[in-house]
Amino acid sequence: MAPKEIIARRVSLEIRPKTLVNLGIGIPTLVSDHLDESLGVFFQSENGVVGLGHRPPEGMTDRHLTDAGGSFTSAVPGASIIDSAFSFGLIRGGHLDLTVLGGLQVDAKGHLANWMIPGKFVPGMGGAMDLVTGAKKVIVAMIHTAKGVSKIVPECTLPLTSQRRVNLIVTEMAVMAPLDDGLHLLETGPGYSIEEVIAATDAELVIKGDVPQMNLSLSV
Repeated sequence: MAPKEIIARRVSLEIRPKTLVNLGIGIPTLVSDHLDESLGVFFQSENGVVGLGHRPPEGMTDRHLTDAGGSFTSAVPGASIIDSAFSFGLIRGGHLDLTVLGGLQVDAKGHLANWMIPGKFVPGMGGAMDLVTGAKKVIVAMIHTAKGVSKIVPECTLPLTSQRRVNLIVTEMAVMAPLDDGLHLLETGPGYSIEEVIAATDAELVIKGDVPQMNLSLSV
């Protein structure tokens, strides 16, 4: 299984039925493909869709129906199209049960940096700052390293998205949770040992007891 699919499938296990969930740009958009629509999960996109469905098959796309990243999507029965003000009202009003976001860096305290790289063109802040601040739970879904450099760092060197601590970090190598006493390693990715995860992670990891490998078989 490709690393991005491993991440998306593992994140899907964190989503409870009948919840309102926001999926950010990139890997997070793959998460909905691993959940059955019968679970009653409503996926929200800040560009104004509540009730995103799976990616449509080739030839069945609608140019008016896209996710926040501009990729074609579908809508489930009962979906709503809303304006941007209403969409951000849901986010800022604390109505989202969960948001899943990509990341450039996450540090040992759980701070996320995902909206800009200094010196590179940024079209805008997007909704990440509002999402990290407003959602009840925040999961970061990202590849563990970038060109061999760890994205899990002692302290973010890129501008922070929010001062709020995220709840969970899922990569193809590990599942980690930032808690008061440090960044805990909860699970290792398929085929990875604890030692390999430690070697690929710049931030210090807290390891308590046995660390299981990800169980991906429960995904729909």
